[in-house]
Amino acid sequence: MAWTDSHCHVLRDEDPAATVARARLAGVDRFVLVGTDAEESRRCVETARSLGGPGAGLWAAVGLHPHDASTGTGPVLRLLDELAGDPVVVAVGECGLDYHYGHSPAEDQKRAFAEQIRAAHRLDLALVIHSRSAWEDTFAVLEAEGVPERTVFHCFTGGPEEAARCLAAGAYLSFSGIVSFKNAEDVRAAAAACPAGRYLVETDSPFLAPVPHRGRTNEPGFVPLVGAAVAAARGEPVEVVEAASSAAAAALFGWP
Repeated sequence: MAWTDSHCHVLRDEDPAATVARARLAGVDRFVLVGTDAEESRRCVETARSLGGPGAGLWAAVGLHPHDASTGTGPVLRLLDELAGDPVVVAVGECGLDYHYGHSPAEDQKRAFAEQIRAAHRLDLALVIHSRSAWEDTFAVLEAEGVPERTVFHCFTGGPEEAARCLAAGAYLSFSGIVSFKNAEDVRAAAAACPAGRYLVETDSPFLAPVPHRGRTNEPGFVPLVGAAVAAARGEPVEVVEAASSAAAAALFGWP
């Protein structure tokens, strides 16, 4: 078993092929390239294909980030319909709510989130949720639309209470480099409490590099460090987390 980076933005690197090659040398063999609007999502699909696609462990997610919700979901929804059934596309997202920055009005964010949840239901794709400073509204929209059978809260930043609500809704939790940060006790507590089979690891690169690289540009090759931090929080061998998180990613995204 090798590591899976369940959420990365490698298109923001100068050379995605080199970034993926470095990650493979670090023991990472599966990657989900995540879009934040229609243009980037299409490039994620094209890059995953150019690097070998599913046969080489590369997939893509198509979505509209809440920061850009006010631009409307039309282009993303049309792209999802265009790519329906494409084996490279495994998820809708990232989508959700982010009230920390408020780059788009809350009502626009909720509308865009709901529309993408409906797309995940209609196309039978996984849903990748971004939720920051918006837990109550996130759960309210999910309750109204119904939680897709395969849903993940990416870059989980809550504590045990929020984790319990996500898990009760049937969702997975994905932990990023934040789990290694000194002031992230709540996130580590959530990682410790999460049942095996319900957690993933990710880099969210190029953001949120884990300790000891905090402050540097992140990349998928650092996902073993995220996994090591999760293992430390859970009091388990790193190999256990490696296997459990990769198996959970396969279940979430529908991989063999």
